[in-house]
Amino acid sequence: MRRVGVVDTTFARADLAAAAVGALQELSTSVKVVRRTVPGIKDLPVACQKLIEEEGAELVLALGMPGPKPIDKQCAHEATLGLQQVQLATNTHILEVFVHADEANDERALRALALRRAREHGINAYRLLFRPSELTKLVGSGQREGHRDAGPLAGG
Repeated sequence: MRRVGVVDTTFARADLAAAAVGALQELSTSVKVVRRTVPGIKDLPVACQKLIEEEGAELVLALGMPGPKPIDKQCAHEATLGLQQVQLATNTHILEVFVHADEANDERALRALALRRAREHGINAYRLLFRPSELTKLVGSGQREGHRDAGPLAGG
């Protein structure tokens, strides 16, 4: 049984964790999910580190929905730096799944983008844990979580 940590925030406007966990559990019955919820995006790094160090998570999904204002983007950037530090300190993958409020033109599109991105990162978590060679096969294919894939460059 592989342990996967999932940390989401009350600031998010959609249940990203349910989408990510649903995709992961559809692909494998050998996953034990340990979920924690924190208030905001800057709380993600310590929660991820606690799941790794105290709960034995082999991989963590860090999910958040930063707002559209400059301060929201700054907070998301600071959270990203913290998540990178935790990855290096623990030698553990943390898949950062952030969906910014200004990535879509309306709430319906934003919700669809958020849930699709979270779901696709759930699939990435599965691949990292169980089928890393599938990721290698995708090199050069222009994968875009949440959006239509860009595809490979022409002439290659």
